[in-house]
Amino acid sequence: MSIKEIIGSTVQIIVKVVLFAIIIMYIFRAAVAVYDYGYRVFTEEAISTGEGRIISVSIEGGQSALDVGKMLEEKGLIRDGRLFMIQELLSENHGNIQPGVYDLNTSMTAQEMLDVIAAEPETDEEAEE
Repeated sequence: MSIKEIIGSTVQIIVKVVLFAIIIMYIFRAAVAVYDYGYRVFTEEAISTGEGRIISVSIEGGQSALDVGKMLEEKGLIRDGRLFMIQELLSENHGNIQPGVYDLNTSMTAQEMLDVIAAEPETDEEAEE
């Protein structure tokens, strides 16, 4: 073997090791990000503690969970509208978002907000009782 062959094979091995290390780092970072997002689906905390602020929101008929999530994010009630969509998809309230005007609080979790906006509206007969 000549010196050129030894140097060439050494450089080739170094390049492969560096590429392998970069791929492993990328996979590790992606796995941590995915785990964090998945963890937040079930443990996302409210924006504020204590009394919080009451914010009135209007939900129209036909709005998707993503549309509602983006609106709640814009109003400062939640941190991530896409996360809200996933939480709605996995909750018992999936597909039950009712149109109307709701007073939500920044101290409420996304699940508590879902419980409020997915509740069946009271009829006049129920209100009289």
